[in-house]
Amino acid sequence: MHKDQVEGAAKDAKGSIKEAAGKATGDERLEAEGVADRTAGKVQKAVGNLKDAARNALKN
Repeated sequence: MHKDQVEGAAKDAKGSIKEAAGKATGDERLEAEGVADRTAGKVQKAVGNLKDAARNALKN
């Protein structure tokens, strides 16, 4: 597992919490920040997946 995958998952989780808090409190800005964090986390996880796949392909 690549560090980008772990960091991306953490950003995704943080974004989910922010988004839920924003919805619960009616804070549209916090909700939008949560959505942005989730998106950034998903992108970072995807980058980590690509790096991991490339490393595995080079080993074989």
